[in-house]
Amino acid sequence: MDVVLTVVGIAIILFGLMDMFHTLLHPSGQGRLSGLVLSGAWRLSKMTGHRLGSVVGPGTMVAVILLWVALQGVGWALIYYPHIPDGFMYSPGVDPADYPDLHEALYVSFVTLSTLGYGDVVATDTWIRFASPLEALTGFALLTAALTWFTQIYPPLTRRRALALELKGLADTGYAEAIREMDAATVSRVLDTLTAEVVEVRLDFTHHTEGFYFREQSPDLALSRQLRYALRLRDAALDRQEAAVRLSAQQLSLALDQLGDELRESFLHTGDTLEKIFDAYATEHGQSTRT
Repeated sequence: MDVVLTVVGIAIILFGLMDMFHTLLHPSGQGRLSGLVLSGAWRLSKMTGHRLGSVVGPGTMVAVILLWVALQGVGWALIYYPHIPDGFMYSPGVDPADYPDLHEALYVSFVTLSTLGYGDVVATDTWIRFASPLEALTGFALLTAALTWFTQIYPPLTRRRALALELKGLADTGYAEAIREMDAATVSRVLDTLTAEVVEVRLDFTHHTEGFYFREQSPDLALSRQLRYALRLRDAALDRQEAAVRLSAQQLSLALDQLGDELRESFLHTGDTLEKIFDAYATEHGQSTRT
């Protein structure tokens, strides 16, 4: 039985660490567990008409971190449990008989994980003395991971908002209609800049999948609302005869296709044309598309 508990504990610990790795370090940008939590919370938010607004994204990230903490705490508690109380020394005034063994194992585990080190319970079993510092190291890694995750999500969100604002500005000034009469070099420069920003956003969705679950309250900042206007810019530029403008339009078209594929395959799972994919993206975020 002791061996079974230890094996189960190690499996839980490794599962939690692997999910952290895939979420924060792997190119896929999403662990299986964190992905389920994020998508599940998003579906619940949709069912309520996104009444929680922009709280869903950061709130779910906090829930994922707490789940990682729980997995590590429970996993290590299962390892300690067979050694409670004989494998530990208790300070005066602490009687292990006053506490259930499972509660004591959880207490030791979470105190070690948090690196608090109260000193009221000290491991005397040789194997546990060597293992417990690894849990403290895991706790430090969890704290670092939490800070890193929240720090790295805001640059992608800023780039997404910047692209939304740029598309809104172009739409407000009727840029698509004016393309036919503008200087070719100017049009190419604007389209090339837009293409670079679309590529960056597409990479952000690939490597920071949690960013999809951040909903913008302001329609002006919502890429889901503004993105469809990029198709009008592309079509207007493709009608020009200049090779430079057409080449820039084709590059923008390719970047939009790649972004659409990423949205469909990773998040939306619907839409067979860019128009339908972008419409589904807007609907998913509770926005109406701007054409």
